[in-house]
Amino acid sequence: MMSDPIADMLTRVRNALLAGNATVDIPSSKLKVEIARILKEEGYIEDFVLGEQTPYPLITLTLKYHGSRRNRQPVITNIQRISKPGRRVYRGRTDLPRVMSGIGIAIVTTPKGVMTAQQARRERVGGEVLCYVW
Repeated sequence: MMSDPIADMLTRVRNALLAGNATVDIPSSKLKVEIARILKEEGYIEDFVLGEQTPYPLITLTLKYHGSRRNRQPVITNIQRISKPGRRVYRGRTDLPRVMSGIGIAIVTTPKGVMTAQQARRERVGGEVLCYVW
């Protein structure tokens, strides 16, 4: 049993980027699918596919790189887990973080769903800060 599946997802992505892999497979859940959707909308990954494997479905993320073949660099420079099972981090709508002065994003779970901190400010809701991506 895994105590923090979101941290596992972020670690798998981080390790795949450091290894230069094109894709990474992650065990699926509704929250992980929403995080992948946000990463795709914000341009940090190329695409994600929800597989139909049994008994455990997988999400396959296609990672995004820039630069020429020899100087290829990942688009995601860093990805960091903020709220953990042992220490939950909640922020009100006025205290939502700005990552790297707006260069990165913070992914937040709110009563209106999973969204970036910028969208949460626009919707005027707060919530649990899951991770930072830049």
